[in-house]
This record gives sequence, structure tokens and C-alpha cells, in this order.
Amino acid sequence: MGCDGLAINPPTRYVRSMSKWRVAGLILVSITLLAALLAPWLTPFGPNDLHLYDVLREPGATFLLGTDGLGRDVLTRLLYGARTSLSVGLVAVGLATGLGIVIGTAAGMGPRWLDAALMRATDVMLCFPTIFLILAVIAFLTPSLMNVMVVIGATGWMGIARLVRAEVLSLRGRSFVEAATLAGASNTHKAWRHILPNALPPVITSMSLGLAGAILTEAGLSYLGLGVQPPTASWGAMLTEGKAVIEAAWWLITFPGLAIILAVLGFTLLAESGPRKA
Repeated sequence: MGCDGLAINPPTRYVRSMSKWRVAGLILVSITLLAALLAPWLTPFGPNDLHLYDVLREPGATFLLGTDGLGRDVLTRLLYGARTSLSVGLVAVGLATGLGIVIGTAAGMGPRWLDAALMRATDVMLCFPTIFLILAVIAFLTPSLMNVMVVIGATGWMGIARLVRAEVLSLRGRSFVEAATLAGASNTHKAWRHILPNALPPVITSMSLGLAGAILTEAGLSYLGLGVQPPTASWGAMLTEGKAVIEAAWWLITFPGLAIILAVLGFTLLAESGPRKA
């Protein structure tokens, strides 16, 4: 029983499915994270160390995944490229999630005119294909790791904003929120103390998908030369470098391509088997 005898419906509970797909996703994501964190200890080389007598060396005992056109160890650059991809993904998704939560909460808790204004602005942003919007913005900026993070984050908040707004609208009429209103709680207090904690589980699932999308976007921008700039190790840049010598050095595009596929697949599987309502 709640305030003044009101029956208070408990917040929505979420459970996680420990399916085989989620386990597979956890394994792939864990491998990616460990590769990024332990990169200096997993290889004896630096990402930009040149071995001029071993240019385009095939995979073997010394260079497990071969070398590139400058004699750099491909395995080492893959490991450090994981750092780049995860850094971009985490910062970009963190920025997009923060913007989406603020905008979605303001739309769901605010007056109708604010809700309408924010949602129409969101719809306008959604009308533009994301990749073209990113290309248009980044064309006016100097290509760099930080700019890539900010641009991807600043153009990826719309889906989260709509998701948070829907969750807020579904929760604001629940009895435990009405009880907080009767107790004199402000809209800000109700939003941050009672509504958002119960709206976050689906947002966390969306963040996992967002990480997969950010990794793909960073790889695409780097492949086009608009993302991370040489000599910083990046999976997308490695694909560009390998494209010119694909017939003579198959490993230069095979291993970066597999790294992108496995990392994106891992985060996607986590999202597909994320929290569901009990």
C-alpha cells in the first residue's frame, strides 16, 4: 500500500536471458576488450615499428598475421586498432546516450509544447541518412580521433531520445510516480529518482547496438580517409592500406575485416539478448 491507502504498482522488472547467443556475444566482446587492454603485453612490437626487411611478409612464426607495406606487424596494429574502435564507440555512445536521455526525459516530463518541439526536431534529424549527415559535418572539420567521436555521438542520439520518451510516458502514470507527486516531489526529482532508473534497461540494450554501429561508422570513415589519421592504428585504415595490394597480400584486408565483423557481431548479440520485461 502506498500513500493515503493507494496501491502502488511496483516498477517494471527486467530479467536477462542467458541464451547461448548472449554467451557468444559476451565471449566476442570480452576478447575485443582484452585485446584492447592488454595490447602492449600481447605483442613485442609497437604499432608503428617498421621492419624494412620484412615488408609484406606472409603470416608466419615471427609475424603471426604478416606485415603491411611498411613492414609493420599486422597483429600488433589489430590489437591497437581495437583500442581505437572501442574508444570511439564508448565516447560516441556515451555522448549520444547522454543527449538522448536528457532530450527524451524533457519531452516525456515536460509540457505538450516542449514535447512537440523536441520530437519534431528529432524527426527532422531522423530524416537525414546518418552516414551522409556525418560526412557533411566532418567535411568541415579536421579529421581526427576526437572529432570522429564527437560527430558520431552528436548524430546518434535520436533513437535513444524516442526510446526514453516512450518509457517516461509509460511510467509517469504509474501509481508509484503518483504517490511521489502526492508527497510533493518535483518533476525533476520524479524523473531522476523514480522514472529514469526504471527506463534505463532498454536504453542499455540500445547502447550495445550503438557501440556496434559506432565501430562500423568509425571503420567506414577511416576507410574513406575522413576518420582516424595515419599512423594511428585503425581497422578501417588498415582496410584502405590493404586494398592497393589485395592480390599480393590477402592478409591485409582479411584480418581487419574479421576483427570488425566479430566485434560488431559481439555487441549485436548482446543487444538482441538483452533485458526483457518480466
